[in-house]
Amino acid sequence: MGKGGMMRLWGNEYNRMELAGAFGDLGTLIPFVVGYITLNRMDPLGILVSFGLFKIFVGLYFRTPVPIQPMKAIGGMAIAHPEAINPGMIWGSGIFTGLFWLVMGLTGAITWIEKVTTKPVVRGIMLGLGLSFVLEGLKMMREGPLLAIGGFLLTLLLLNSKRFPAMLILLAYGIGSAFLQRPELYEALSHLSFRLRLPELSFARMSWSDLLAGFVVLGLPQAPLTLGNAIIATVAENNEYFPDRKVTAKTISIDHGVMNLISVFIGGVPMCHGAGGMAGHIRFGARTGGALVILGIIVLLIGLFLSDSVSLLLQVFPRSVLGVILFFAGVELALVI
Repeated sequence: MGKGGMMRLWGNEYNRMELAGAFGDLGTLIPFVVGYITLNRMDPLGILVSFGLFKIFVGLYFRTPVPIQPMKAIGGMAIAHPEAINPGMIWGSGIFTGLFWLVMGLTGAITWIEKVTTKPVVRGIMLGLGLSFVLEGLKMMREGPLLAIGGFLLTLLLLNSKRFPAMLILLAYGIGSAFLQRPELYEALSHLSFRLRLPELSFARMSWSDLLAGFVVLGLPQAPLTLGNAIIATVAENNEYFPDRKVTAKTISIDHGVMNLISVFIGGVPMCHGAGGMAGHIRFGARTGGALVILGIIVLLIGLFLSDSVSLLLQVFPRSVLGVILFFAGVELALVI
């Protein structure tokens, strides 16, 4: 135990700021998870267990707040067209994605691409992503403008406070508001289903046509976004903020490959890193991989013991408050330029 109640273990810190920063990526994580569960009818068990496991692994391995997020193009397409895209296609896209980035990393091709990508291009990617996060955050905030304004002002007031971390106060504000607006949540949450469940392999639930369709319809459109945001921009952002804990495009690419191949085989969804998610973690206080370990443990435990009640649990996070989180993450990313 270190100064001020701070615990340091294996190069990571575990304190209230890391706890606050752990939730800096909820603005993208929760909407996609909700969409996969409610629209694509996917079992939250595999989704949450895979996210939890890899958040813990990445936090321990990189020792910086490198995020684990749903892949945006794949997730957006799947959620927008649930009548045409089934879980098998989603898993098929993950297999293609995993194999592709594993090969790109192992052969060194991704290192060559990184070298020929000029710094202005990388900065442009980060600025564009930051602005897109800001706009999406504003869109979500409009769903509950008064609640969003209150959350925005609270965050602005406490953004640099270490005694009262903005994220923890914002989450308490959002959850409290959800209960005030929907008193029936008290009754619903009293009937949570608590039981241990373990993921099942998804092999038997995939067909060759699913694999092919997932590759063509979902996997190919995702590749450029993964290259620009999840690999090149993430590496640049990490090494800008943490020059003493640098990562390489090769390592990040291989990591994408491994985590996607494992995730989809236990019923998870395609995952990636992302400059926007890292900006969110950093903006709200994360400075080590401890934030990822903390969030990973929480997500893993929810997946293993409360997966039957995930849809209910996520209702305590108002979208307008998630929009505030996304807005500040976007501002942080845009300012990196």
